[in-house]
Order: sequence, then C-alpha cells, then structure tokens
Amino acid sequence: MWKRGAAEEAAGAAGASAAAAAGAGSAAPAWPEAPSVVEQRLYEAKCRHDWAGYLDVLAGQYLYRLASRPWLDANPGHLPARMQPVWRAEVQSWCAAVYTEAMLPAPVEDPVFISETLGDYARDWSAQDPQWLAVNPGSPCEAYFPASRSLCALWKQHADRVDHVCAHGTLRTLWLGGPRSGPVARGLACGALLSVNNGVYWNSLGHGHGYTDERRALDRWWGVTTREKWQQYQEELLTNEMSSPVWEFTLGLRHSLAQDFGGQVEPAHWRQAAERVLRKRIATATIELTPDGVTRTEGPSEEEVEWQIDGVKRLIGRITRYESRFRADGLLPEGRFVRSAAAWDYGRAANMARFGLASRFCTLPEAEDAVLRAGRVSAVGYRSWEDFSAGYVLGRCLHFDEEEFGSWYEEMLTAHRVLTTDPESPWLTLPFRAGDGN
Repeated sequence: MWKRGAAEEAAGAAGASAAAAAGAGSAAPAWPEAPSVVEQRLYEAKCRHDWAGYLDVLAGQYLYRLASRPWLDANPGHLPARMQPVWRAEVQSWCAAVYTEAMLPAPVEDPVFISETLGDYARDWSAQDPQWLAVNPGSPCEAYFPASRSLCALWKQHADRVDHVCAHGTLRTLWLGGPRSGPVARGLACGALLSVNNGVYWNSLGHGHGYTDERRALDRWWGVTTREKWQQYQEELLTNEMSSPVWEFTLGLRHSLAQDFGGQVEPAHWRQAAERVLRKRIATATIELTPDGVTRTEGPSEEEVEWQIDGVKRLIGRITRYESRFRADGLLPEGRFVRSAAAWDYGRAANMARFGLASRFCTLPEAEDAVLRAGRVSAVGYRSWEDFSAGYVLGRCLHFDEEEFGSWYEEMLTAHRVLTTDPESPWLTLPFRAGDGN
C-alpha cells in the first residue's frame, strides 16, 4: 500500500475523470464474451468504478500501440518517441490509444504493434504527447485517463507494485480470436509447454510481445534476422533436423529392442546393443560407381568408432537418469520410457511459426501451415500429450540442463503439471490425434 498524499489525491482525480469518460452512473453494457480473462477483469473493474483495480490489471499487462514498420526497420533499437494521437468523442480530445493483447487485430504487413508497460508510459510521457490515455477504445472495457504529471506518477506506483508483466508458468487462453478446436489449435498446443512457461496465450497466432521485441528475441535466441533464415530453421524443426541425430539413434535403438523382445530394456542390454551396431561401422572401404567415375568411400576409423561408443554409452546413462527423475515427478508413468526426443523440435516448430509471424518473416497462411505440419508430425511420432511432453522435456534437458535438474527442467515440469491439470488446458480439451476421443 502506498502512503496517503498527492498520489492518492491524484487517484481520486483519475478515477473521477475516467469514470466520467467511461459513462459512470449509467448501466454497463452487456458483454457476452470477453476475448480473454484480462479484458473481463478490466470490464468488471470498470462496472464497479474501481479505477485503482483497473490500473492494477493494466500494470500486469503489455500495452500495445501502433507504429510504422518502415520507421522501426530504419531505426533499429529505437521506438517512436511520440504517441500517435487519435480523436475520441468520449472525451472530446486527442488520445494516445493502447490495447491489451487480446484486443489486437490480425497481423498485417504495416503498420505493426509495439508493446510497452504502464510503467514505461508513465516514465516516458511528455508534454508533446496527447493529454489522454485511451485503453481499448471502442470496446466494453474501454477507459480514458488524463495524462498529467501527477497522474503519470500514479500509473508508476501501480506498475511498481507488479513484480513482472508476464505471468510465467500460467496457462493463458484467448477466448475469442484464437482457435480452441480443430487442427490449428492442436498444432499450437504442441508448443504449449513454452507458451505456459513464457506466460503467453497458447492459441494466439498474432503479435507476440510486439514487432520489435519479437525480432530482438529471434535474433538473440536463434540468430534469425531474415526471412530466409527463418524458413531454414522452420523446416529443420519440422523435419527433426535441428536436434542431435545421436539422440534419435539411441532412443530408436531401445524402442526397436523393446518391440523385438517385449518388456523393458535394461540399460546394460541397451549399451551392448548400441556397441554392436556402432562396431559394424569400423572402417571398411567401399567402391561406388558414380557419374564422376569410381569413388572409394572409407568408413569411420576404429578410434572414431570407440569414441562414438563411449559417447552413446554416456548418453544412455543420462537418458536413464532423466527418465528416473521424470517418473518420480509424475512426468513419465511408471514402467514407461521416452521413445523419441523429436517432440522438442516439433514443439519449437509450432512456436517458431508464431515468432515468424509476429516478426513479419512470414504471413498468416504460412504460419498456419507450419503449425498444421507440427501437429501432424507430432501425431505420427507420439501417442498422447503426456507421451509428447516427456519427449519434449527430455530434448530440452539433453540440450540445456547438463543433469543439474535446474530451471531448464523445473520450468517444464511446472508447465507440464499446468497443462495436465488446468480444466482450460488444450491437453485436456483437445484430442492428441484427430478423431481420437478425449
């Protein structure tokens, strides 16, 4: 709680102004279905004339405003200093319009949306900006706040009370504007572990955190700065060419042994089988007739084969220890094992499609096509959401975790538990494969 004083007086003034602009004293119009829980909470606060509560909700969200894509591309690392004014009859004045994410339209080439927080607006508002802040104008949850210096200080106090904007580890769903059934939704649900971890809408094919933030994130995490590089990585993820082929060889060998002999495959048997297969690759020269003539191809040397055998044996140890932890934590049923880590590529492919659209490296139809493919290849390789989840988490851990069972694992365990228990989870509302019951 903040101390009583100028800020609290400003709150009263802001509330009175916002209430007047929002039509205080009149019955609130019915809203059959808000696009998400955020707008529903704003609407309810507005109906109560609870402007402090309204600002508390805003402080926990990214707020989006229009911007020129050519200007942003020509000024990398910068945002337009001035807010684009729009005339609103509700306050008979020019306003700076901002929107919560679920209120945004479908992405177009230009203009784009950029995101900032309520604290950012409080800090950066200048005398040259419009005198009013318009939140979701034209919607049932709209509100208008005067932007004087004292009221900007009030916004900052609300923002300071929020630890972080993204609700990490939380399932967020678009009730309107995002698919909740059908093959596109199923494909997006393949990326839901990361969506829950990042606190973003799992079923949104839209703007992400805004054009500039999404481009920056793709560059930082993937090195993607062009459409061509995005296309390359998107395809490699969808064909499971991004992750180590050694993982798939090792897991696939165990799966084959289980099918051939039935029951569980003991680690010692698994290691022996891997060694036998790899030793068959000891250098033997082969002669091939090609259009360029006779070609002599050498296999790996004996030293290289020994190195590969040692590496695969270590990998088998890592996998068995991860699976033991997975079972202890309820991520993998007792007696079950991970058949493939390809889910990590497929889940990332669903999200890469989202990132590509938000960064304008692809179009909406291209993103939807990639998401559909992610759903299809996942359904071929796995039998259930839980089966898929274990494969995804194993791939992520093999790449990042180094058997520390740190944040790379704990984050996914949290997301897995949310997705397998939250009644609104697509893993509970969508069949894993088309035509399956749920």
